[in-house]
Amino acid sequence: MNENQAVTALAALAHPQRLAIFRLLVVEGPAGLPASEIAESVKATPTGASFHLKELDRAGLIRGTRDGRFIRYAVHVEGMRQLLTYLTEDCCRGNPQLCGSTIKKVRSVCK
Repeated sequence: MNENQAVTALAALAHPQRLAIFRLLVVEGPAGLPASEIAESVKATPTGASFHLKELDRAGLIRGTRDGRFIRYAVHVEGMRQLLTYLTEDCCRGNPQLCGSTIKKVRSVCK
């Protein structure tokens, strides 16, 4: 991931409903949820949810797949891993073990 991609991903997360959508999809994992359920869960209008989902997809943090007549969205684990790696790769001057258990936990989950 380069700096521009990281900025795009962080900008996509810099909105309360998009952050809520992303966190919801992280919990759901690879199975994801239909757009309508996502909208209902974050109390967004269908149009608003669609806009936010497109921004997260464009940033590489989620992926949408057609499921019959619906679109199902799920976290894009590789995109999330790349962002987390970019943000933490130089932690504590290249010694992530000094940064505590959070960095270790994130790295082990995203491998």
